[in-house]
Amino acid sequence: MRKELPLLKGFSGSSIAGLRAEIPAGLAVATVSVPSAIAYPAIAGLPPEVGIYSALFALLGYALLGPSRQIIVGPDAATMTVLAAVLATMSFAGGPDRVAAASLLALVVGVMCLVAGRFHFGVVAAFLSKPILLGFISGVSLSIMVGQIGRFTGLTIQSDGLVPPILELIAKAKGIHWPSVALGVSLLTLLLLLGRWKSPIPGPLVVVILAVLASWLFDFDAMGIKVVGPIPQGFPVPSIPHPADLSVRDILLGAAAVWLVSFGSGIVAARSFGARARFEVDPDAELVGLGAANIATGLFSGFPVTVADSRTAVNLSVGGRSQCVGLVAAFSLAVMLLYLNEAVRILPVPALGAILVAAALGLIDLDGFAELWRISRMEFVFALIALWGVLSLGVLSGVIVAIVATLAYVLLKEMRPRDAMLGRCPGRQGFYKLHRTPAARPLPGIAVFMVQGSLLFFNVDHVRQRLKNVASGLPADSRWFILDASAIAQMDSTAATMLGELRNDLAAQGILLGIAELHREPMDILRRAGVLEAIGPDMVFEDLEDILRAPAPEHGS
Repeated sequence: MRKELPLLKGFSGSSIAGLRAEIPAGLAVATVSVPSAIAYPAIAGLPPEVGIYSALFALLGYALLGPSRQIIVGPDAATMTVLAAVLATMSFAGGPDRVAAASLLALVVGVMCLVAGRFHFGVVAAFLSKPILLGFISGVSLSIMVGQIGRFTGLTIQSDGLVPPILELIAKAKGIHWPSVALGVSLLTLLLLLGRWKSPIPGPLVVVILAVLASWLFDFDAMGIKVVGPIPQGFPVPSIPHPADLSVRDILLGAAAVWLVSFGSGIVAARSFGARARFEVDPDAELVGLGAANIATGLFSGFPVTVADSRTAVNLSVGGRSQCVGLVAAFSLAVMLLYLNEAVRILPVPALGAILVAAALGLIDLDGFAELWRISRMEFVFALIALWGVLSLGVLSGVIVAIVATLAYVLLKEMRPRDAMLGRCPGRQGFYKLHRTPAARPLPGIAVFMVQGSLLFFNVDHVRQRLKNVASGLPADSRWFILDASAIAQMDSTAATMLGELRNDLAAQGILLGIAELHREPMDILRRAGVLEAIGPDMVFEDLEDILRAPAPEHGS
């Protein structure tokens, strides 16, 4: 039957007998999903029921088209922070239009995922490198923590960034509601202790249960401690959201920002879990699964979702083996929505703040920063740039900073390609780098120079100067200058022009330019530019070894 439904890839290997193990795994995932589903919408100024809709319908959508048997999708703190930044740029105060805008963004993100998966754009995830994501998500985490000041203190904090909200807190210190602070700090301390003690019951679930019980016993609402308030009972009607006064440009740009960060961080998380549990992760296939999850949440008044790291970790730890776990978790969330909304109503807001701060602390990878410092100081700097971009310019601008930092890092790596002079070792085959192999000697009358990187417009000037420096220092008996192009994967018209000029400069010294081991694309560029014709077929070698079999170079020939 499963062969007739190829879309249900996440259920491969499942059976009726195996369902017994999937039910407790699904219940475990649901218990972890509840606190985040209720708390995360607050980051973007959305009501808690929207988080429940998103968690529930994302699981159903991914179960339909998701390729992985073990990955769980749902609300994510980093994605919610980017969503909050996008919604902050839109021209409405809140209420239904804010929910409709979040749902429309989820729909557009879902369509982007499907299109990207169809055209194999999963490679885009590579543009958000691990160092950049490390810095970006750490910056987002700090933003989340600062954003909880109001929930802990009962104040209305309007400033953004890192320092301004703290200064605003100091200015409004007289209005702090200290019972709220005491409750929030106590619950946060409990969360951190449960995490350190590796409690078998998820810490956020313990906090939610205790907070609801305490709120019921002591009537926190009457004490002035804010509570979540009533949430709608039942399910939303599927519909296409129509927020007022939003331009297509705003929606597309906002969705693009959410898509890039949610997919980038989601695929990194998926690959990490795949390496740990030994299952393959196909970025293009995951795009399709995430597309289905986001479209499902968008149709049912939800917001954008991605791979949920905490829920996936729980699923792996309890032995979940198929998307049956997701279905069980979705059913559990539906039961909660129908029958337990009174408990959610009296949940104190400081508890949400404590859950979000604990989640944000878990996203800051200090060990990752230490490892980067040890391995590559340059990558460490780029991680700090991404972190600074989020804190100084805001999350949405931080996305741009992260992308620019990534591209700058790639360009810096490629702007100065490594190079080396090559020679032969007596009695040994092949060519060796002269600076690394003391026994290697240059060929009489022949200079062999290797460039280890593509020749493109942004690094041509550096390579030209290197070639000139090498050519000016050649022995007087040099007659051939051979460029080893085996490591030159790409070449553009600027590089072709440079090589043509190099050929003329060398000819003025009585030296012939030759090229060995050209790849197809650079060869086509040089042929169309007329450089190969100027060099001559006798000086274009299929292999470096062919140089040894060529006629000995003569002066001026």
